[in-house]
Amino acid sequence: MSAMTLAIMIGIPALLVLWAISMYNGLVRARNLFKNAFAQIDVQLKRRYDLIPNLVETAKGYMKHERETLEAVIAARNQAASAAKAAAAAPTDGSAMRALAGAEGALRGVLDRLMVVVEQYPDLKANQNMMQLQEEIATTENRIAFARQAYNDEVMAYNIKRETFPSSLVATLFNFAAAQSLELESAAERQAPKVSF
Repeated sequence: MSAMTLAIMIGIPALLVLWAISMYNGLVRARNLFKNAFAQIDVQLKRRYDLIPNLVETAKGYMKHERETLEAVIAARNQAASAAKAAAAAPTDGSAMRALAGAEGALRGVLDRLMVVVEQYPDLKANQNMMQLQEEIATTENRIAFARQAYNDEVMAYNIKRETFPSSLVATLFNFAAAQSLELESAAERQAPKVSF
């Protein structure tokens, strides 16, 4: 066997191994990028979840007859926080992402309803603490929207890498699961929350 034949017999498999390693590392990098992007959403969601009880406590003193609305806000907040925790534990789980989107939609709905009720209480609307909390929540909502967009962009890049040839061969071999973007459920949820002073 000539040296050239031996070099080809060793070189081609070595190149294939290096190619597979490169594809694998690229998929791992893309997966870690979308997981990190979800972590940024999680930070902002936790911030909002922490602000909501303060908002409810501030409103409670003024809204004696709106107990049902306040309880609905807390219940929706707790459900959304649980869904966010499940999604953070498994960002590749499509059902966890859909559950989070649904819980966030429900929370958005009761927060909007709370803001409508707040409008009926001029003293509460003028309360400095309430105004500050509303501003913080509005700012946090904007941060969540930006983080969600960054996450969805990373998910798309990962899924494209995972599905395109030749990296799809490595993705299939090593069970790289598809990632689920975090989409809003309805057109109403796509609107920014209405916070007025």
